Amino acid sequence: MAADAVSDVGGVRVGHATRDGDGWLTGVTVVLAPEGGAVAAVDVRGGGPGTKETDALDPRNVVRTVDALVLTGGSAYGLDAASGVMAWLEERGRGVRVGADPAHVVPVVPAACLFDLGRGGDFRARPDAALGREAVEAAAASEPGAGVPEGCVGAGTGAAAGVLKGGVGSASTVLESGITVGALAVVNAAGSVLEPETGLLYGELFEGRLTCPERSVHEAARRRLAEVAARNPEPPLNTTLAVVATDADLTKAQAQKLAGTAHDGIARAVRPVHLLHDGDTVFALATGARPLDAGRPLALNEVLAAGADLVTRAIVRAVRAARPVAGPGGEWPSYEELYGNGARAE
Repeated sequence: MAADAVSDVGGVRVGHATRDGDGWLTGVTVVLAPEGGAVAAVDVRGGGPGTKETDALDPRNVVRTVDALVLTGGSAYGLDAASGVMAWLEERGRGVRVGADPAHVVPVVPAACLFDLGRGGDFRARPDAALGREAVEAAAASEPGAGVPEGCVGAGTGAAAGVLKGGVGSASTVLESGITVGALAVVNAAGSVLEPETGLLYGELFEGRLTCPERSVHEAARRRLAEVAARNPEPPLNTTLAVVATDADLTKAQAQKLAGTAHDGIARAVRPVHLLHDGDTVFALATGARPLDAGRPLALNEVLAAGADLVTRAIVRAVRAARPVAGPGGEWPSYEELYGNGARAE
């Protein structure tokens, strides 16, 4: 793929707004659909979700397409970022028409949040409408097919993967049918991404034969992580968020199935997952540019399988791209800091 990111799905663009330093460690990520919107769905499996407008995505309800999805830090406070995205869309006449005047629209902007309150030191430093607008403007300004910045950016700025630093990652593939599938994940998990006996990332166990880090490196990493865990405040809430996008022509019900099976990708890379204090949420977007093969009743299966695989790979990339963070809100070493390149697929 050109970018190996969710932005390889034609018309889909991603923008980040990041705040760190001076008490801040948070941000917003916006996935912007093509003009005219995309079919959207959602599947929530965490026991402590924070979401907005997800009921509109139920296949039984009237809204069929959306123009943007918002992933944000700041817990429920951060959902205010969606207001800034709505205002930006309204100014461009994008949304559900509610009158004869083309300007009379109501943008439907589903959003999901993760918990990062206080991780930069200031509990009140959290995303708002202005930060949401900044993120959607960054998405709109990006070139079609541009790569997606990964690591400690956007909604991944204050994210943590267990004791490790979390972040944003993305991946994509083109199926034999020519359909493109991409995923973006924001990793802020209560569970661990790290296999404790070897130091390998769980998600990389699905990516090929691996070389384990040296025992001395792994033991040093385990000691460091134990020390950090003892010092850090235990976070009360966590969430892994993901968006799976495709250029396949899907119904809302098919898109919801895609969002649901994509949770398997989280379960492969994070253990345990979907706990009561997680808010794990996956959105699906389908732009409709490529029809499924009408002669193959199970043609959707390859899209479903790819979505789950790509979420796993996006989580791995998020953790590997993250950089270490230490400050008044806590300390989170990065995987690369602890292990370097000593545990990669051959």
